[in-house]
Amino acid sequence: MTEATRILEAIQGGEKHASADLLLVVYDELRQLAAQKLACERPGQTLQATALVHEAWLRLTASGDSQWEGRGHFFAAAAEAMRRILVENARRKSRPGTEATPASGCGRGGAGLWPAFR
Repeated sequence: MTEATRILEAIQGGEKHASADLLLVVYDELRQLAAQKLACERPGQTLQATALVHEAWLRLTASGDSQWEGRGHFFAAAAEAMRRILVENARRKSRPGTEATPASGCGRGGAGLWPAFR
């Protein structure tokens, strides 16, 4: 059993301070995930991997009743939180009447990552 899995089980068991321990254990992997997500973004992206990790962490732990079924489930939830943050950031930055340029070589060939906002 990995350290992350043990801590996730402690969180499910109601241990209050286990979330802080989890962040210490998975932080580097979350940064790598964030860097991969950001590499697929348009040039000129101002959000940095550290900020993306921190925002995703806040979203994942905000409710206080997070129930992850294991390490894989946790990282899938983190990836989804990061994706949503990036989408929200892109929408906020887009101006009416302009189209965003799709990212190339990432995800599903860039398709759907940067839809035209009309």
